[in-house]
Amino acid sequence: MAKVEFLFDFGSPNAYLSHLVIPGIEKRQGVKFDYLPVLLGGVFKLTNNRSPAETNAGVRNKPEYQKLETERFVRQHGITRYRFNPFFPVNTLMIMRGAVAARQLGIFERYVDEVYRHMWADPKKLDDPEVLRAALVESGLPADRLFELVQTAPIKEALMAETQRAVDRGTFGSPTFFVDGAIYFGKDRLRDVEEAIAQGR
Repeated sequence: MAKVEFLFDFGSPNAYLSHLVIPGIEKRQGVKFDYLPVLLGGVFKLTNNRSPAETNAGVRNKPEYQKLETERFVRQHGITRYRFNPFFPVNTLMIMRGAVAARQLGIFERYVDEVYRHMWADPKKLDDPEVLRAALVESGLPADRLFELVQTAPIKEALMAETQRAVDRGTFGSPTFFVDGAIYFGKDRLRDVEEAIAQGR
């Protein structure tokens, strides 16, 4: 079976849209994507990259086209639970550390689903600690324990190490996918990802 990895940061709307499409690929291909949390800000710093919001600022027509492409993707995949976060860009340091902590607590998949919901389906300002705490409580997640863990050195170091490893493997943004070590970038490469999985079976 192919080894499939999804490197994500909650701050990327394209990573969220990929997250919604991944279950269909998993079902069709009989695989399970391994979700790997990385800090996108750290990836940008390590690669001398910048976010599309920055690079597209002031560019005529490109932001409008990218919005059109997103609308097409949403329609193509029948996505109904997506709203652009009005607080974008959101600092994702705490929630990405939270993903590392959630894996340690055995609640990773639920944490990912719920934080993505609070970011892109029912959007909130998740870099506000009180807003984040309320969102976690609403989702039935152990907010106090998560807040405690994200301040510990092992969690901080684990996220930093995963981010550095991602860059060392060729990552420069999110969403990034690896199929048996081969890299693919962007939600529009999901068809290629699925083809690679099928070929590797």
